Amino acid sequence: MASLFRSLQTQKPAAVERPQLELSGPILTHAFETLIEGSESQGGIERWIDALKLKSRMFQKALGQDSGPAETAELPLDTFKSLCAFMASVRRRVGPFLEQPAYGEMLTAIAELLSDVQDTGKTDARLSAFCEHFPQDRKHRWVRDLAVEILHGVDPERYPLMCRWVWDQKANTGVIREIWFDDDVDNITIRVEDGYATYLMLREELSQFLSANGVFRDVLWYVDLLCAKIYADYIAAQGGVYLRADFSAPGDPMEHTRRILGLDGVRAGSGRTRLKAISGESFVIEDGSLLERDN
Repeated sequence: MASLFRSLQTQKPAAVERPQLELSGPILTHAFETLIEGSESQGGIERWIDALKLKSRMFQKALGQDSGPAETAELPLDTFKSLCAFMASVRRRVGPFLEQPAYGEMLTAIAELLSDVQDTGKTDARLSAFCEHFPQDRKHRWVRDLAVEILHGVDPERYPLMCRWVWDQKANTGVIREIWFDDDVDNITIRVEDGYATYLMLREELSQFLSANGVFRDVLWYVDLLCAKIYADYIAAQGGVYLRADFSAPGDPMEHTRRILGLDGVRAGSGRTRLKAISGESFVIEDGSLLERDN
Protein backbone atom coordinates (compact mmCIF):
# COMPACT_ATOMS: atom_id res chain seq x y z
CA MET A 1 0.00 0.00 0.00
CA ALA A 2 2.82 2.41 0.83
CA SER A 3 4.28 2.09 -2.67
CA LEU A 4 0.84 2.75 -4.14
CA PHE A 5 0.38 6.01 -2.30
CA ARG A 6 3.91 7.16 -3.12
CA SER A 7 2.92 6.61 -6.73
CA LEU A 8 -0.31 8.55 -6.26
CA GLN A 9 1.55 11.51 -4.78
CA THR A 10 3.88 11.80 -7.76
CA GLN A 11 0.98 12.22 -10.18
CA LYS A 12 -0.56 15.66 -10.46
CA PRO A 13 -4.34 16.19 -10.55
CA ALA A 14 -5.89 16.40 -13.99
CA ALA A 15 -6.10 19.88 -15.47
CA VAL A 16 -9.54 21.42 -15.05
CA GLU A 17 -10.98 24.82 -15.85
CA ARG A 18 -11.01 26.66 -12.55
CA PRO A 19 -13.30 29.55 -11.58
CA GLN A 20 -12.04 32.90 -10.40
CA LEU A 21 -12.32 33.38 -6.65
CA GLU A 22 -12.35 36.85 -5.11
CA LEU A 23 -10.83 36.25 -1.67
CA SER A 24 -10.08 38.76 1.05
CA GLY A 25 -6.44 38.97 2.08
CA PRO A 26 -7.10 40.69 5.43
CA ILE A 27 -9.67 38.08 6.46
CA LEU A 28 -7.27 35.28 5.53
CA THR A 29 -4.47 36.93 7.47
CA HIS A 30 -6.62 37.26 10.57
CA ALA A 31 -7.75 33.63 10.33
CA PHE A 32 -4.19 32.41 9.93
CA GLU A 33 -3.01 34.43 12.91
CA THR A 34 -5.80 33.10 15.13
CA LEU A 35 -5.08 29.56 13.92
CA ILE A 36 -1.45 29.79 14.99
CA GLU A 37 -2.33 31.51 18.26
CA GLY A 38 -5.09 29.07 19.12
CA SER A 39 -3.01 25.97 18.41
CA GLU A 40 -0.01 27.15 20.42
CA SER A 41 -1.74 26.46 23.73
CA GLN A 42 -2.43 22.89 22.61
CA GLY A 43 0.95 21.62 21.56
CA GLY A 44 1.50 23.78 18.50
CA ILE A 45 0.35 23.60 14.90
CA GLU A 46 2.51 20.53 14.21
CA ARG A 47 0.39 18.47 16.59
CA TRP A 48 -2.70 19.33 14.56
CA ILE A 49 -0.93 18.51 11.32
CA ASP A 50 0.08 15.12 12.73
CA ALA A 51 -3.54 14.44 13.72
CA LEU A 52 -4.76 15.14 10.19
CA LYS A 53 -2.05 12.92 8.72
CA LEU A 54 -3.06 10.12 11.08
CA LYS A 55 -6.70 10.48 10.07
CA SER A 56 -5.71 10.22 6.41
CA ARG A 57 -3.59 7.11 7.09
CA MET A 58 -6.65 5.50 8.70
CA PHE A 59 -8.63 5.99 5.51
CA GLN A 60 -5.75 4.75 3.37
CA LYS A 61 -5.31 1.68 5.52
CA ALA A 62 -9.02 0.83 5.46
CA LEU A 63 -9.78 1.75 1.85
CA GLY A 64 -6.41 1.44 0.11
CA GLN A 65 -6.80 0.94 -3.59
CA ASP A 66 -4.46 -2.03 -3.72
CA SER A 67 -7.27 -4.00 -2.06
CA GLY A 68 -9.58 -3.41 -5.03
CA PRO A 69 -13.36 -2.81 -5.28
CA ALA A 70 -14.28 -6.33 -4.17
CA GLU A 71 -12.37 -6.00 -0.91
CA THR A 72 -13.77 -2.51 -0.32
CA ALA A 73 -17.28 -3.93 -0.71
CA GLU A 74 -16.46 -6.35 2.13
CA LEU A 75 -15.06 -3.74 4.55
CA PRO A 76 -15.70 -4.91 8.14
CA LEU A 77 -18.43 -2.91 9.85
CA ASP A 78 -16.29 -2.06 12.87
CA THR A 79 -13.59 -0.66 10.59
CA PHE A 80 -16.11 1.55 8.82
CA LYS A 81 -17.52 2.69 12.16
CA SER A 82 -14.03 3.73 13.20
CA LEU A 83 -13.79 5.93 10.11
CA CYS A 84 -17.24 7.43 10.67
CA ALA A 85 -16.22 8.59 14.12
CA PHE A 86 -13.82 11.03 12.45
CA MET A 87 -16.38 12.54 10.05
CA ALA A 88 -18.42 15.07 12.01
CA SER A 89 -21.44 15.50 9.73
CA VAL A 90 -21.54 11.81 8.78
CA ARG A 91 -21.55 10.30 12.25
CA ARG A 92 -24.77 12.17 13.14
CA ARG A 93 -26.81 10.60 10.35
CA VAL A 94 -25.17 7.33 9.30
CA GLY A 95 -26.76 5.15 12.01
CA PRO A 96 -29.53 3.59 9.83
CA PHE A 97 -26.89 2.48 7.31
CA LEU A 98 -24.84 0.54 9.84
CA GLU A 99 -27.11 -2.47 9.55
CA GLN A 100 -27.73 -4.87 6.66
CA PRO A 101 -28.82 -4.68 3.92
CA ALA A 102 -28.23 -0.92 3.90
CA TYR A 103 -24.58 -1.31 4.93
CA GLY A 104 -23.79 -3.67 2.06
CA GLU A 105 -25.44 -1.33 -0.43
CA MET A 106 -23.43 1.59 0.93
CA LEU A 107 -20.18 -0.34 0.54
CA THR A 108 -21.07 -1.04 -3.07
CA ALA A 109 -21.46 2.70 -3.61
CA ILE A 110 -18.11 3.37 -1.94
CA ALA A 111 -16.38 0.77 -4.12
CA GLU A 112 -17.79 2.47 -7.23
CA LEU A 113 -16.68 5.88 -5.92
CA LEU A 114 -13.12 4.66 -5.51
CA SER A 115 -12.92 2.87 -8.84
CA ASP A 116 -10.50 4.66 -11.16
CA VAL A 117 -9.82 7.14 -8.35
CA GLN A 118 -6.81 8.58 -10.19
CA ASP A 119 -9.08 10.06 -12.87
CA THR A 120 -10.05 13.38 -11.32
CA GLY A 121 -11.74 14.47 -14.54
CA LYS A 122 -14.76 12.39 -13.52
CA THR A 123 -14.90 13.54 -9.91
CA ASP A 124 -18.21 15.41 -10.09
CA ALA A 125 -19.85 12.58 -12.03
CA ARG A 126 -18.65 10.00 -9.50
CA LEU A 127 -19.93 12.10 -6.61
CA SER A 128 -23.34 12.43 -8.28
CA ALA A 129 -23.47 8.70 -8.93
CA PHE A 130 -22.58 8.00 -5.31
CA CYS A 131 -25.34 10.25 -3.99
CA GLU A 132 -27.88 8.59 -6.29
CA HIS A 133 -27.50 5.39 -4.27
CA PHE A 134 -29.29 7.19 -1.41
CA PRO A 135 -32.60 9.00 -0.98
CA GLN A 136 -32.57 12.47 -2.54
CA ASP A 137 -33.79 14.59 0.37
CA ARG A 138 -32.44 17.01 2.97
CA LYS A 139 -31.97 14.25 5.55
CA HIS A 140 -29.38 12.63 3.29
CA ARG A 141 -27.28 15.67 2.38
CA TRP A 142 -24.59 14.18 4.62
CA VAL A 143 -24.05 11.49 1.97
CA ARG A 144 -22.01 13.85 -0.18
CA ASP A 145 -19.85 14.70 2.83
CA LEU A 146 -19.19 10.98 3.29
CA ALA A 147 -18.05 10.67 -0.32
CA VAL A 148 -15.74 13.67 -0.27
CA GLU A 149 -14.27 12.75 3.13
CA ILE A 150 -13.40 9.33 1.70
CA LEU A 151 -11.78 10.79 -1.42
CA HIS A 152 -9.80 13.33 0.59
CA GLY A 153 -8.74 10.76 3.16
CA VAL A 154 -7.61 8.18 0.61
CA ASP A 155 -5.87 10.61 -1.76
CA PRO A 156 -5.49 14.07 -0.19
CA GLU A 157 -3.19 15.40 -2.90
CA ARG A 158 -5.67 14.79 -5.72
CA TYR A 159 -8.80 15.58 -3.74
CA PRO A 160 -9.01 18.71 -1.56
CA LEU A 161 -11.58 19.07 1.18
CA MET A 162 -14.94 19.36 -0.59
CA CYS A 163 -17.38 19.20 2.32
CA ARG A 164 -20.50 21.36 2.38
CA TRP A 165 -19.01 23.56 5.09
CA VAL A 166 -16.24 24.49 2.66
CA TRP A 167 -18.78 25.62 0.06
CA ASP A 168 -22.46 24.91 -0.50
CA GLN A 169 -23.70 26.82 -3.53
CA LYS A 170 -27.38 26.08 -2.93
CA ALA A 171 -27.23 27.39 0.65
CA ASN A 172 -24.73 30.14 -0.26
CA THR A 173 -22.70 29.24 2.83
CA GLY A 174 -19.26 27.95 3.65
CA VAL A 175 -15.64 28.97 3.87
CA ILE A 176 -15.71 30.68 0.48
CA ARG A 177 -18.45 33.03 1.60
CA GLU A 178 -16.61 33.87 4.81
CA ILE A 179 -13.46 34.95 2.94
CA TRP A 180 -15.14 36.46 -0.12
CA PHE A 181 -13.98 39.98 -0.98
CA ASP A 182 -17.08 42.14 -1.13
CA ASP A 183 -18.22 44.92 1.20
CA ASP A 184 -21.81 43.66 0.91
CA VAL A 185 -21.11 39.92 1.07
CA ASP A 186 -23.99 39.35 3.50
CA ASN A 187 -26.49 40.44 0.87
CA ILE A 188 -25.19 38.81 -2.29
CA THR A 189 -25.38 35.37 -3.86
CA ILE A 190 -21.94 34.11 -4.84
CA ARG A 191 -22.11 32.64 -8.33
CA VAL A 192 -19.54 29.89 -7.88
CA GLU A 193 -20.40 26.25 -8.43
CA ASP A 194 -19.58 23.69 -5.77
CA GLY A 195 -17.76 21.33 -8.11
CA TYR A 196 -14.31 19.81 -8.00
CA ALA A 197 -12.74 22.70 -9.93
CA THR A 198 -13.85 25.23 -7.31
CA TYR A 199 -12.37 23.32 -4.40
CA LEU A 200 -9.16 22.77 -6.32
CA MET A 201 -8.91 26.48 -7.06
CA LEU A 202 -9.60 27.35 -3.43
CA ARG A 203 -6.80 25.08 -2.28
CA GLU A 204 -4.45 26.60 -4.84
CA GLU A 205 -5.27 30.15 -3.69
CA LEU A 206 -4.88 29.26 -0.01
CA SER A 207 -1.63 27.40 -0.70
CA GLN A 208 -0.22 30.52 -2.35
CA PHE A 209 -1.35 32.61 0.60
CA LEU A 210 0.31 30.22 3.06
CA SER A 211 3.54 30.12 1.07
CA ALA A 212 3.61 33.91 1.09
CA ASN A 213 3.34 33.70 4.88
CA GLY A 214 6.25 31.31 5.33
CA VAL A 215 4.53 27.89 5.13
CA PHE A 216 6.45 25.57 2.83
CA ARG A 217 5.87 22.11 4.36
CA ASP A 218 2.63 20.19 4.88
CA VAL A 219 0.80 22.90 2.95
CA LEU A 220 -2.15 20.59 2.13
CA TRP A 221 -2.81 20.05 5.82
CA TYR A 222 -2.34 23.72 6.66
CA VAL A 223 -5.03 24.47 4.07
CA ASP A 224 -7.43 22.07 5.81
CA LEU A 225 -6.74 23.64 9.18
CA LEU A 226 -7.12 27.16 7.84
CA CYS A 227 -10.44 26.32 6.21
CA ALA A 228 -11.73 24.72 9.40
CA LYS A 229 -10.62 27.69 11.49
CA ILE A 230 -12.36 30.12 9.13
CA TYR A 231 -15.64 28.25 9.40
CA ALA A 232 -15.17 27.68 13.13
CA ASP A 233 -14.89 31.45 13.59
CA TYR A 234 -18.15 31.85 11.69
CA ILE A 235 -19.86 29.34 13.98
CA ALA A 236 -18.48 31.12 17.04
CA ALA A 237 -19.71 34.45 15.69
CA GLN A 238 -23.19 32.96 15.33
CA GLY A 239 -23.13 31.97 18.97
CA GLY A 240 -23.21 28.27 18.12
CA VAL A 241 -26.72 28.55 16.65
CA TYR A 242 -25.75 27.11 13.25
CA LEU A 243 -25.37 23.34 13.45
CA ARG A 244 -26.11 23.59 17.16
CA ALA A 245 -26.71 19.84 17.28
CA ASP A 246 -23.00 19.40 16.60
CA PHE A 247 -21.43 22.39 18.30
CA SER A 248 -21.73 23.75 21.81
CA ALA A 249 -20.03 26.82 23.22
CA PRO A 250 -16.29 26.14 23.02
CA GLY A 251 -14.07 26.04 26.06
CA ASP A 252 -11.04 26.82 23.94
CA PRO A 253 -10.43 28.70 20.66
CA MET A 254 -9.90 25.47 18.70
CA GLU A 255 -12.94 23.51 19.86
CA HIS A 256 -15.07 24.15 16.79
CA THR A 257 -12.07 23.59 14.50
CA ARG A 258 -11.47 20.21 16.13
CA ARG A 259 -15.09 19.18 15.70
CA ILE A 260 -15.40 20.34 12.10
CA LEU A 261 -12.40 18.20 11.14
CA GLY A 262 -13.69 15.22 13.13
CA LEU A 263 -10.64 15.17 15.36
CA ASP A 264 -12.86 14.88 18.43
CA GLY A 265 -14.12 11.51 17.20
CA VAL A 266 -12.74 9.48 20.10
CA ARG A 267 -13.05 10.54 23.72
CA ALA A 268 -9.62 10.47 25.31
CA GLY A 269 -8.81 7.47 27.48
CA SER A 270 -12.00 5.51 26.79
CA GLY A 271 -12.08 4.52 23.13
CA ARG A 272 -15.72 5.63 23.18
CA THR A 273 -16.61 7.57 20.07
CA ARG A 274 -19.16 10.21 19.12
CA LEU A 275 -20.70 7.80 16.62
CA LYS A 276 -23.99 6.46 17.90
CA ALA A 277 -26.07 3.50 16.76
CA ILE A 278 -29.82 3.78 16.13
CA SER A 279 -30.31 2.78 19.78
CA GLY A 280 -28.35 5.86 20.85
CA GLU A 281 -25.48 3.80 22.24
CA SER A 282 -21.98 5.11 21.53
CA PHE A 283 -19.66 2.95 19.44
CA VAL A 284 -16.36 1.99 21.10
CA ILE A 285 -13.21 1.37 19.10
CA GLU A 286 -12.02 -2.01 20.36
CA ASP A 287 -9.31 -2.61 17.77
CA GLY A 288 -6.77 0.21 17.79
CA SER A 289 -4.97 -0.95 14.67
CA LEU A 290 -6.40 1.85 12.54
CA LEU A 291 -5.17 4.40 15.06
CA GLU A 292 -1.60 3.14 15.20
CA ARG A 293 1.10 5.45 13.87
CA ASP A 294 3.52 4.29 11.23
CA ASN A 295 6.84 3.11 12.60
